[in-house]
Amino acid sequence: MKHFLIVFFSFAVATAYAAKPSHTYVRIKTSKGESIVKLYNETPKHRDNFVKLVKSGFYDKTLFHRVINKFMIQGGDGTSKNATSGQVLGEGDLGYKVPAEFNPTLYHKRGVIAAARDENPEKNSNASQFYLVQGRTYSDEELDRIEQSRLKGRKIPAEQRQVYKTVGGTPFLDQNYTVFGEIVKGIEMVDAIADMKTDGNDRPLEDVRMELSVLKKRDVKKLEKELIKQAFRQNLIMNAR
Repeated sequence: MKHFLIVFFSFAVATAYAAKPSHTYVRIKTSKGESIVKLYNETPKHRDNFVKLVKSGFYDKTLFHRVINKFMIQGGDGTSKNATSGQVLGEGDLGYKVPAEFNPTLYHKRGVIAAARDENPEKNSNASQFYLVQGRTYSDEELDRIEQSRLKGRKIPAEQRQVYKTVGGTPFLDQNYTVFGEIVKGIEMVDAIADMKTDGNDRPLEDVRMELSVLKKRDVKKLEKELIKQAFRQNLIMNAR
């Protein structure tokens, strides 16, 4: 069986060299490091809107303006580019919303990117503001309470529950805010920003500006090969136990 797994993953690595990129990836650079985010094909409206704004340079020099440790870091408010020290941020709006794209297989595990929104009844997303989940781990008892009080009795699937117990996230946001991608490299950036000191409005005392870019095809192919090899190594470790 182990021999079969080695052959399978070797084939997958080789295939990746010739395959077309399967997803769109965006690099987020800050003074606290950088992350690479894979955008989900299951949420095409959010994916395409995000890519459009990234390519236009909209996000460059905007701030991560709302930071809560063990929860998330939020940015993408266009008014933050020229914000003064201590200015309250988060009300930036592009004049349109992105329709909600809820998917039961996409959830708020640690490292996902999701769209911020106001309290509109359709739960449509703000056109530009997003957050990256840091989160924390939860016990079964805590998840049971979240199901009853925050998810209105909706049961968290067993595999997602296991992730929330071991990897972490923010389960109480599931199916309320659209999750449209996940960090595949550089989660340390989120931890570094989340650990910063903030004011009474959760804005970091030190400005953290971002620069976003869409990875080019050659970089995507290199990244996806790296991710397959990483999965291969993890699989070998798991099978050796």
